Amino acid sequence: MVTKEIIKKIKDIEIKSEILIQEIFTGNYKSSFRGNGIEFEEIREYAEGDEIRDIDWNVTARQNRPFVKKYREERELNVFLMVDISKSNRFGKIFEKIAEITAVIAVAASKNRDRVGALFFSDKVEKFIPAKGGKKHALSILENFFIEGDMGSTTNLNSALEYFEKCTKRRSVLFIISDFLTEGYEKTLKRISMKHDVILINIKEKAMEKIVKGAIYVLEDLETGEIYEADTTFSAVNIENQMAPKHKNLIKVYSDEDYVKKLKIFFRRRK
Repeated sequence: MVTKEIIKKIKDIEIKSEILIQEIFTGNYKSSFRGNGIEFEEIREYAEGDEIRDIDWNVTARQNRPFVKKYREERELNVFLMVDISKSNRFGKIFEKIAEITAVIAVAASKNRDRVGALFFSDKVEKFIPAKGGKKHALSILENFFIEGDMGSTTNLNSALEYFEKCTKRRSVLFIISDFLTEGYEKTLKRISMKHDVILINIKEKAMEKIVKGAIYVLEDLETGEIYEADTTFSAVNIENQMAPKHKNLIKVYSDEDYVKKLKIFFRRRK
C-alpha cells in the first residue's frame, strides 16, 4: 500500500536524484556503456567498401561467394537494478542509502531514454519488474522498493542471480546493490558477468565493522535473530566481512559517506 509517508519519501528522493544526476552522470553515463547495445541485423553479400573482418567465413564457404555479417548499434540500453532488501540492510542508514542510489540510477536511465527494470530480493525474489522506458516507470521502481522493503529476511543473492539469468535474455547493464552478507553466489555471478555488464555497489555501515572498546555488548543478528555476546572490556573488536565480493566493477560505499564522488570516479575510469 502506498502511504502518504512513502509518497513524501519518493518526492524527496526524486528531487535529490535530479540534482545528483547532473553531478554523477553528465557526460559519463552513456559513454561508460558504449558497445553494450550491439545487435545482429543481417547477413548479406559482400559489397565494395565492406570490412574484411565482417566476412562470415562459414556462409561464404557454403555459398562459394563472400558474405558479411552486419550489426547495428541500439540507441537504448537495458539497465537492471538488483536490490537487496533483507533485514541486515535495516542497520544504521544502509536502507536510506540503497533507496537513494536506486533512485539515482533508475531516473538517470530514464532521462537517457534507456529501459530500466528491477529485482528486489531477500532469501527469495520478492518482486521482479520488467525493463521499460519513461520516468514514471523509473519512479514506480522506487515506489515498489518502499512497499517491498517491509518483506526481507535473510539474504540469498544466488537465487536472485539465477532468476535474473532465466528471465533476462537481452544483454543488460546490471547494478547489484547490497551489503553482500551472503555466500554461494560466486559461480553464478561469474557466468552472468560473461554476458551482462555487471556493477556491484557494496553498501556498508562502519558500526558493523568495529565494536568499540569498553563494555560487554549483547548483539542480535538482524536476519537470523541469533544473540551474540562481544566482550570489548580491554580492546575493540574488528569484524571483517569474509563474504565481500571480489569483482573488477566493485564500488564500496559507507552509508555516511559521499557516494557521488565514488560513482563519479567509477564512471570516469570506465569512460
